[in-house]
Amino acid sequence: MSSSKPKAAAIFDLDRTIIPIASPQILQRHLAAAGLAPTGGNFVSDAFFKMFEIAGESGLVGRAAKLGPRAAKGWSVEATEETAREAAEEIVQHLLPFARTEIDAHAAAGRATVLATTTPRHLVQPVADLIGFDHVIATKWEQEHGEFTGELDGDVVWGRGKRDAVKAWAKENGIDLHQSYAYSDSYYDSSLLASVGHPVAVNPDVRLAATAALRGWPVRYLDKPEGILKIAGMEMQELIRPFVRPELIPNADIDIEGIDNIPAEGGALVVANHRSYFDPIVITTIIARSGRNARYLGKKEVFDVPVIGAMMLSAGGIRVDRGTGSDEPLDAAIAALKGGDIVFLMPQGTIPRGPAFFDAELKGRWGAAKLATAAKVPIVPVGLWGTEQVWPRSARLPNLNFTDPPPVTATVGEPLELVYDNLDADTDRIMRAISDLLPPAAHEHYEPTEAELAATYPPGYSGDPEQELDRRPGTDT
Repeated sequence: MSSSKPKAAAIFDLDRTIIPIASPQILQRHLAAAGLAPTGGNFVSDAFFKMFEIAGESGLVGRAAKLGPRAAKGWSVEATEETAREAAEEIVQHLLPFARTEIDAHAAAGRATVLATTTPRHLVQPVADLIGFDHVIATKWEQEHGEFTGELDGDVVWGRGKRDAVKAWAKENGIDLHQSYAYSDSYYDSSLLASVGHPVAVNPDVRLAATAALRGWPVRYLDKPEGILKIAGMEMQELIRPFVRPELIPNADIDIEGIDNIPAEGGALVVANHRSYFDPIVITTIIARSGRNARYLGKKEVFDVPVIGAMMLSAGGIRVDRGTGSDEPLDAAIAALKGGDIVFLMPQGTIPRGPAFFDAELKGRWGAAKLATAAKVPIVPVGLWGTEQVWPRSARLPNLNFTDPPPVTATVGEPLELVYDNLDADTDRIMRAISDLLPPAAHEHYEPTEAELAATYPPGYSGDPEQELDRRPGTDT
C-alpha cells in the first residue's frame, strides 16, 4: 500500500463473490454453539442457504437483515465478537484463490480495499481483518450497556442502501468512485456497480449476468484465472472432458502411462518435450483424464486467429508474445499456479528443427524453472514419443490415417522438486527428467534421412538448421 492517502478503492462483496458460500450459515452455527442463537438448523433455513449459494440472493435477504437485530436483542457484544472471531477462521478458509490475488493487486496499486456486505459489522469485521481489508462497510446493530438493543444503528447495507453507504464512505474519505472498482455477484448490487468507474460482475446471478451483458461490464469467476469462461457454472474444459479420451482420437494409437502422477489438487507445472503440433492434443488428453483443468502458454500467432484465439483464451490459454519480452504471460501463469491450477508448458519453446530434432540431449529454456521457482510448485514431467508421425512440423494439417494409426506413447513421471536457486541447474534437471521417460531409441545417436530432416522444417522455413544445435536455455519461455 502506498504511504499517500488512497484516491481510489476496490470494493468487494462477500458471499458468492470472494467466498462461494453463505457466511451467515457458518456464523449461525458458531453463535448457536456459544449459546447466543437457537441451536440446530432446520430444513427451511438449510434450503434457503443452499439456494442462495446456487442461484444468488433474493429480496428475502434485505428483509432478513432488517429483522436480524431483533433476534440479537440482549446478546453480549463482547461474547458475540469473540464468537465471530472463531467463525471467521472457518469462513476465511473458503476464500477463493483468485480473490486473494485480486485484493492484493489492488492494495499493491495503492487503492483502499473495502469489504461491503449486508452481514452485521460485529460479525464480519473479524473476516475482513483476517483477509486484510482496509475498511468495512456493513450493517450495524445498536448497542447499549454492552448488549445489543434489538434495533438497527442506521440503515441496512443492502441493495441501494449499500450503494448509499459506499457513497457516503467515499465522500468522507476522499475516494473518487469513478476511479474505483466494485465486485459483486448480485443483481441487487447493480446500483453499486453502476456507481463506480470499474464494475466487475463476479459469479453473477442470472439477472446480473444479463445486466452485465447489456452494460458491457466484465464478468469474473474468482475461483479461476481472469478470462476463463463458465457455462452453467462449469469451465469449457469440464464440459468437454467426458469426450477427451485417447480412444476417440482415430488417427493415433495413444498409450498413456502414469496419469496418477498428476496431483489430484493444488498447483503443479506439467512439462513435456516438443516433437510435433500433435503434442498439445496428447497433453490435453492426459490432463483431462486426470480430472483436472489446465492453463497453457502458447505463441501469440495461435491466439491471434479470429474466433479460435478467443475460444482458447476463454478455455484457459495464456498468450505469449516473445517479441515483446513482457513478463505478463509468466505473471499470469504464476498466479494460476498459486491459485491451485495446473499449468502446462513445453520448456523447449518450439519444435526442434533439422539435426536438432534428432539430438539425444534435450535442451530447454528457463521458463519452466522460473515458474516453479516463483510459485514453489512441483513439476510433473511427461515424455512424448511418436507424435511427429501424426502431425509432422512440415505439414499444415495432421495425417488422417484411420485404418493404421501410428503409435504414440506418453509417459507421466513422478513430480519432482527443484533447488529453486539456479535456473540453469533446475532447467537441466527438468530436461533430464523428461528425457528419462523416453524410450531407448531417444538416447541413441541417429543419422536421419533427407526425408526425415525435411519433415522437421515448417513450410517455407529459410533459417539455418545447424544453429538449432547450439540453442541453450534462455531468458524467455
